[in-house]
Amino acid sequence: MLTEQRHEEILKILNEQKSVTLQELKDRLNTSESTIRRDLTSLHQMGRLVKVFGGAVSAEFGYSTEEEVVEHRAGVNTEAKKAIAARAAQLIGPGSLVYIDAGTTTGCMIEFLTEKNAVYVTNGIHHAARLSAAGFRVILTGGELKQTTEAVIGHEAIMQLQKYNFSIGFFGANGVTKHEGFTTPDPQEAAVKECAMKKCRKKYVLCDSSKFGQVTPVTFGAYKDAVIITECEPEGYKGETNIVIVKE
Repeated sequence: MLTEQRHEEILKILNEQKSVTLQELKDRLNTSESTIRRDLTSLHQMGRLVKVFGGAVSAEFGYSTEEEVVEHRAGVNTEAKKAIAARAAQLIGPGSLVYIDAGTTTGCMIEFLTEKNAVYVTNGIHHAARLSAAGFRVILTGGELKQTTEAVIGHEAIMQLQKYNFSIGFFGANGVTKHEGFTTPDPQEAAVKECAMKKCRKKYVLCDSSKFGQVTPVTFGAYKDAVIITECEPEGYKGETNIVIVKE
């Protein structure tokens, strides 16, 4: 198949499904991975698509590499975040070992927590301070502090998380799609999220509906890996069994 024909086929696939993986393109076009990578690079440079880790998304699809600091994100969609957080807090039972990911929506949970007979583990330094001040038993993971998100990341954080078996975990995400799953801009923060999620028996992603259809550079969990709690039904996700709607 000629280069122009492959490019046309790749764009046709993206027009139909908005995103595609390298493996899928290899199988459908019967072409080597190195050739597909060159094609995606060329099309990305031409502005015809957006090349992402492991594949590509449509140029019209919501894609961002930007990550706002906590102070900026905290004031966005506050009512939705509180409604989501209140529902999530109800899921914690006595004797639980709970993981709470760094993030503004997960942080909203703290004002709604009532279960004192539980242990809370977090990689969010502000989360840990608030939990402790409220009288909860809290463990803060060690590692490198990422200033923009107030999250503890890096090898030490991952090594510590691997020791735990969490009853339940709550995670934030910068983007959610059926194809790319749960995504975040920073590979190091994604690695911590992925490790913690794998160690949780029950997994919940807390995100307002604006995060659906958005893709950021690194996937930390597949779409079906967790139950999503959001404030209203996002367009294109009607009837999804792993989405909990807190209000219409």
